[in-house]
Amino acid sequence: MRGPGVVPARPGTPALRTARQRFDQLVLDVVTPLDERWQRHLGLVEYAVEDAPMLPDDWGDETVPLSSLVRGKGQEPTRLVLFRRPIEHRATGRDELEAMVHTVVVEQIAELLNLTPGQVDERYLD
Repeated sequence: MRGPGVVPARPGTPALRTARQRFDQLVLDVVTPLDERWQRHLGLVEYAVEDAPMLPDDWGDETVPLSSLVRGKGQEPTRLVLFRRPIEHRATGRDELEAMVHTVVVEQIAELLNLTPGQVDERYLD
């Protein structure tokens, strides 16, 4: 077979999204309603996705972090970073990946607000 298996909707653009683009969209879908609901209490928060955390050579823990939360100071925004590869590695399918992203984001927002994850989103225990 010659030629693309899928014809792009617009010439010059990829027909299928990459794994990174799909993960970014998933994070955006999870973060948007939570951020809209809690924006008044959260203040300015930047959400980001990185492939993997930068761990020091002497990292002694056997686990790899799934996210990082850096509280903002002054005019600097709080920054919540999700690490794509460790999260994807732990998920066995799309539903589990979505649930894991949701769990990580809710837990980090709960930490910022000093609330329980169940108070941030009632679906947390699902």
